[in-house]
Amino acid sequence: MKRITAGRLIAGVAATATALSLAACSGGAPDEDPVTLTYWTWAPGIPDIVETWNADHPDIQVKVEQPAGADDILAKVLSAQRAGNGPDMFAAEYQKVPNFVLAGAGYDITDLVADSRDQFTDATWGLVTVGDTVYGVPQDTGPMVLLYRGDIFDEHGWTAPATWDDYAALAEQVQAELPGTYLGGYPDDGSTLAGYAMPLGAQWWSTDGDSWSVDIDGPETQRVAEFWNDLVSRGLADTTHFFTPEWNTELNSGTLLSWGAGIWSAGTIASVAPDTAGDWRIAPLPSWDGETTAGLMGGSSAMVGSTTTHAKEAVEFLTWLNGSQEGSSALAASGLFPASIAGQESLNSLDVPEMVAGQDDYWQIAQQVAADSATFTWGPNVQLAFDTYSNNVQAAVQNGTPFVDALTAAQDAVVADLKKTGYTVK
Repeated sequence: MKRITAGRLIAGVAATATALSLAACSGGAPDEDPVTLTYWTWAPGIPDIVETWNADHPDIQVKVEQPAGADDILAKVLSAQRAGNGPDMFAAEYQKVPNFVLAGAGYDITDLVADSRDQFTDATWGLVTVGDTVYGVPQDTGPMVLLYRGDIFDEHGWTAPATWDDYAALAEQVQAELPGTYLGGYPDDGSTLAGYAMPLGAQWWSTDGDSWSVDIDGPETQRVAEFWNDLVSRGLADTTHFFTPEWNTELNSGTLLSWGAGIWSAGTIASVAPDTAGDWRIAPLPSWDGETTAGLMGGSSAMVGSTTTHAKEAVEFLTWLNGSQEGSSALAASGLFPASIAGQESLNSLDVPEMVAGQDDYWQIAQQVAADSATFTWGPNVQLAFDTYSNNVQAAVQNGTPFVDALTAAQDAVVADLKKTGYTVK
């Protein structure tokens, strides 16, 4: 098999995208007046926001389509591009941006967004950058917080843990005072595990010249795994799988008192534990060594399609939608946690979510956490890492084997997959 390096492949993708665009332009396509752009997304509030853009920008009209959800949109985009009718823009979860890029679906917009750099933090831009090339505009983000049952905490005189050592001590106290109740559950999914490790400086993937580096089982993530391994072995952490009916019941009944997740988690609680409306609070996620950096869990970007003939107009729209005061505040009003600085500032004018209705400083805490988010790079086989870790750590719970073995399994699977695909791996 021919060896393909990370740097050469990324460069090749960029060249292919440019060639496709030039070929489309040189084909004599007539000037459009107005320019009409297609935008594929799954976010429910986008069509209404686009109506505002279209009313104010008669020369650049945007047509919103919702052909697929987050899991299926890559296949839909690639199929449409091969058929010659790919979208000008499309939504992409941050962890899947490298997949779009390496599949040749994304357009290099580095120069086109140069004047918009100050609309987002460097950490957020990093989520849409592969190598040194920017392929998307950040849209919404998921800085991690600790969502906890404020009513039960107040009743027992407990306070939100400031450190993970405090968390472990409180987990013991919860068991002692409320047998059968858990402070929280262990991270049995890769997204949560990565978010917990990010504040320690974990980097699961990185590019180094022409090669990829993989460090899923590095010391930072091992520390997280060993922390939770200890709590599980002592019966102090719930082992119910997230987002299952059993987990929903625990949240609704008050036998599971907290959840470390992205800021969007209040909305999830509203759908699975409606009886607890108004009982929840948020706090910054506990720190490991006093750091203030927050891990990220979830969020998505808007990418420009490699086959578009209107990249400049597409970026003009996307930077308005996601970075301007008008556009990003509308995203906030639609229920997304905007990635832009202006969008996050606009949150103060919104009502506090129903589930945390008693917490007046909810948006202030959310903004504080988002302002210092970790810098993290996703790789081209994220789902493999997630699935391998999740399957192995759940087996470790059943078998009593070390959680770090699940990290080793994920590390080995990811490296083997990259090499099989043709990448150089350090």
